[in-house]
Amino acid sequence: MFTRLTSRPFTRAFTAPRQGFVSLRGYATKRYTKDHEWISVTDGIGTFGISDFAQKALGDVVYIELPEVGKSFAKKENISAVESVKAASDIYAPVSGEVVAVNSSLGEEPSLINSSPEGEAWIAKIKLSNPAELDHLLDEAAYAKHCDE
Repeated sequence: MFTRLTSRPFTRAFTAPRQGFVSLRGYATKRYTKDHEWISVTDGIGTFGISDFAQKALGDVVYIELPEVGKSFAKKENISAVESVKAASDIYAPVSGEVVAVNSSLGEEPSLINSSPEGEAWIAKIKLSNPAELDHLLDEAAYAKHCDE
């Protein structure tokens, strides 16, 4: 199957990808706000919620107010609220856009925020109106540093 092109012995069947190789897989990248919201965007739709750091600070979550589907929000506008045994806290839109779905399971089981804040306990999905706003959010390393301060 492979032919030797030089007098050197054949040692590799495959070559490593060249530098600058770009994967075409569509992985979503998670971004964070300084107010402890996260967002993960795929195909112009952002799924967002509160970070693990935020849920730990809140304690046991007992209620969450979900945004209305079809309503538009500006970046940093109050989009939701969460209540815990310790405190109540507003949740702000990480980007501008229109809410296209909400996680109705949080209405029945708000404690999901404590068990899976950056997974099953996403709050809503928002259709981004200005994708450039993502550039102003923190990546995972910058967010971790922010939380350590």
